[in-house]
Amino acid sequence: MKIALINENSQAAKNAVIEGALRRVVEPMGHEVVNYGMYSPDDNQLTYVQIGILASVLLNSGAADYVITGCGTGEGAMLACNSFPGVICGHVEDPLDAYTFAQINDGNAIAIPFAKGFGWGGDLNLEYIFEKLFCEEPGQGYPRERAVPEKANKKILDEVKSKTYRPLEEILPELDRELVKGALSGSRFKELFFADCKCPKLRAAVEKILAE
Repeated sequence: MKIALINENSQAAKNAVIEGALRRVVEPMGHEVVNYGMYSPDDNQLTYVQIGILASVLLNSGAADYVITGCGTGEGAMLACNSFPGVICGHVEDPLDAYTFAQINDGNAIAIPFAKGFGWGGDLNLEYIFEKLFCEEPGQGYPRERAVPEKANKKILDEVKSKTYRPLEEILPELDRELVKGALSGSRFKELFFADCKCPKLRAAVEKILAE
């Protein structure tokens, strides 16, 4: 699994801490971490709305299979991610949130509150979150006797989202151009995205936006 990390501007200084915790947990599991920044507070600024744009581009294009993101409270990043097609983002504060979201909701992104309560032991809490998020095959249900209705509900949610969202390549050109370009202008975005993108339509849409 290719896991993308995206930091919002207010939490850019924590990027290296978050990346380190994520790599320590998931790389021994065989997963790959791709860091899309922000790498420092001086990088191209990413608002939580732009996190939603970037996360949706990565997930819908196949450039990433999962997105780890967040902001100060995690709420803005979660709402922005869920505003776009192809993204099911949970708000995760602790390992239990991570485990139940993975097993019950089987999403493809989480938003963490990187400022709220992030004090002594914050890096350990991140490791425990990532451990519980990826420790088992997702979507098995919790408790296990609830597996059948939970899987049915997830299937219903996927069907609803397929009807209530348009394809992302149709949405991006209609959004504010500078907002979208800002989301896709990280220092390593082109290098990472174009190497991993699997969707020709989204590749073409992104190339056109960045060329304008």
